[in-house]
Amino acid sequence: MIEGQSRHRLSLNAQGDLLLRVPKLFTRFDSVTKLALKCERRSTSIGDEALEMISLRCRNLTRLKLRSCREITDAGMEAFAKNCRSLKKLSCGSCNFGAKGMNAILNNCASLEELSVKRLRGITDGAAAEPIGPGLAASSLKTICLKELYNGQCFGPLIIGSKNLRTLKLFRCSGDWDKVLRVIPDRVSGLVEIHLERLQVSDAGLTALSTCLSLEILHLVKTPECTNFGLTLVAEQCKLLRKLHIDGWKANHIGDDGLIAVAKHCPNLQELVLIGVNPTKISLETLASNCQNLERLALCGSDTVGDAEISCIAAKCMALKKLCIKSCLVSDEGMKALATGCPNLVKVKVKKCRGVTCDGAEWLRASRGSLAVNLDSGEVELQDANASDGGGGGVQDNGVEFAPQAGLNQMPPVAPSIAGGSRSTARSTSFKARLGLLNGRGIVACTLRRWSSGNGGSQS
Repeated sequence: MIEGQSRHRLSLNAQGDLLLRVPKLFTRFDSVTKLALKCERRSTSIGDEALEMISLRCRNLTRLKLRSCREITDAGMEAFAKNCRSLKKLSCGSCNFGAKGMNAILNNCASLEELSVKRLRGITDGAAAEPIGPGLAASSLKTICLKELYNGQCFGPLIIGSKNLRTLKLFRCSGDWDKVLRVIPDRVSGLVEIHLERLQVSDAGLTALSTCLSLEILHLVKTPECTNFGLTLVAEQCKLLRKLHIDGWKANHIGDDGLIAVAKHCPNLQELVLIGVNPTKISLETLASNCQNLERLALCGSDTVGDAEISCIAAKCMALKKLCIKSCLVSDEGMKALATGCPNLVKVKVKKCRGVTCDGAEWLRASRGSLAVNLDSGEVELQDANASDGGGGGVQDNGVEFAPQAGLNQMPPVAPSIAGGSRSTARSTSFKARLGLLNGRGIVACTLRRWSSGNGGSQS
């Protein structure tokens, strides 16, 4: 009884035969509030009967995660929603139920705060798609995350109807998103965080978002139709901006002009990540002079960042604590500049900068004994690759903490599962890790992932 009452979190291998074990399992663990149901890709998952049976035994459930539970239909989700009305967080990926099942959750779970949906295959294509609205969760929803949805626009009514929404994350969802973004400011006034990655969104969408005056965090990742014009409008209106991530995808549509606007109008900027963007000394100097709270800076894949730009950063960025440089035209001269600049600098990470030698890095380390210097000329880093497999696709999570070299060969522990852990999870993680190593962007995700967790106090 003590074990059952003390265990509130449960993760189960959700293959079809779990149905037979549900009564005994949830008689033993009768106080579960957080449940994860994960099935192997090639296995038959639990269906509606098992999900309904679980919901009858877990009426106090507040969090549910579904992964590859392809046998669950709209009917199963409807039954679950009616029995678990206290649900606060739902995350589902690679499932086959559709809009009816999603609407059932929203119409019954009035306390729902977070919704994350990835590869939901049951949504009808085209104009026949049933719209998904906020239902009873209109006032409670604070975070919506949509990933890899073919017909994600059917979530439009949900987004614009969630009047207290604070965080919106859209990753690799097809369709024209400018139309949805245009309506958001009139209905949702408190947006604080927006992530847009690999979307069809242009300056028209950014123009609409520029009226979200509470915006503090903005990620624009591989949105080539967004230009200096749109970024300037956002900067001029969203003066509370603290974190800005831009992956320009080498399109050269965002550069000095947009960054100078950010520097002039966003004095609270603490974190700036530029990938595939070509800033020059002009914009970097303006940023350093005007954004005096800038603590974390990442410059990756830039054709214009060299020793002169690093010297400018060293001389001007007095508050800078963490610096990441990857695939830039920086040499040992840039490292020498860092030896005497940035008085608050605690960590520097350099990768794939061919001009920076081991001697240069060692000299910098010796010159500033308290400075952590991590040089990687391009060798494989396992931790970085694992971090790059984050749900947002690389740089969606922010945080800089330079992982020690000694830990690079250590595999992270695998959490056991009560009803038999899935071996494919470990294999999948390993495969994704190797895949991440090939894309060359792992270091950025690893470097940025821990900024938020490691510096939560300074960012608030």
